Amino acid sequence: MSGASGLHLTAHLKRTDFTLDIDLDLPGHGIIALFGASGSGKTTALRVLAGLEPQARGRISVHGDVWQDSAQGIFKPVHQRALGYVFQEASLFEHLNVKGNLQYGFKRTPVSERGQSWDQTLDLLGIGHLLERWPQELSGGERQRVAIARALATSPRLLLLDEPLAALDAARKADILPYLERLQAELELPVIYVTHAIDEVARLADHLVLLQAGLVTAQGPTAELLTQLDLPLARGDNAGAVLRCTVLGHDDVDHLSNTAFAGGQLVVPRQRTAVGQTLRVRVAARDVSLTLQRQTDTSILNILSATVSAIAAESPGQMMVALDVGGSPLLARVTARSAHALGLRPGLAVYAQIKGVAILA
Repeated sequence: MSGASGLHLTAHLKRTDFTLDIDLDLPGHGIIALFGASGSGKTTALRVLAGLEPQARGRISVHGDVWQDSAQGIFKPVHQRALGYVFQEASLFEHLNVKGNLQYGFKRTPVSERGQSWDQTLDLLGIGHLLERWPQELSGGERQRVAIARALATSPRLLLLDEPLAALDAARKADILPYLERLQAELELPVIYVTHAIDEVARLADHLVLLQAGLVTAQGPTAELLTQLDLPLARGDNAGAVLRCTVLGHDDVDHLSNTAFAGGQLVVPRQRTAVGQTLRVRVAARDVSLTLQRQTDTSILNILSATVSAIAAESPGQMMVALDVGGSPLLARVTARSAHALGLRPGLAVYAQIKGVAILA
């Protein structure tokens, strides 16, 4: 993916008490999450991409355009890198209203280089009704939407979002998440999204990079990394899988929706999503039980044929089981006693009984 269609970042940056040493090949579109604990190097990696760490050594290319190559003496300053950068706190121009903030970005970009129109930007972030308001009149979520729109107004080739939801309360966070999902669905550019919240990763990210102490511990499709037993994401109460499901139809009598994914079908609570559209469905490992025979006299609606792909001890008396459901990964947490009684082992055919699902998008 390091060719003209993607993003490549190799960077080495040494500080007194921290060293960033990363090598990333990333997709050319969609939301790419940089995930890790505080101090893992997420924001530093973002600053390197933006050209804010000129002492960093390495190479950066975006869709074939080389922004930095230390070996060849190439280093484009920030203003020559076609990127948008949004921080935790929306840094709007307080002396300009929303329209003025957005026009600042549009005026910096020649008409021939604009990737989307004024109306498209307003619609994407749902801010058309806010144009005459001043920054101090906006809620936290509205400020972030305006900040993202202003970044997009420059028609960047790369959008950097540094924990854009961290300063928001739960209600404002819920307000802005659908707009971030639209970025993923509608923008043909990579969005690098820094976060330490696994729920944001599961809901938004197509591709995931795990960072620890300045090093990349894993990178790849989000669905795969969330269910990889040798990674910390597949442990604890938050462990689970994300499935991309297509809506097949709705049952208005029982208030349910029928969906399909690569491994079968899932019945979920009634959704407003139109038939043919996709949903992200999260299945927590704690909500999956296993059986060797398909059960019939049960209240569980979702029972899927699966194969055990791996099994690992999670904690005293608890096992985490990785499952392959028609090519889609799933996790199940079971007791060690149950794992022994069922004779669980890689390659064993089982049935996964899903007691509940969470709709992410």
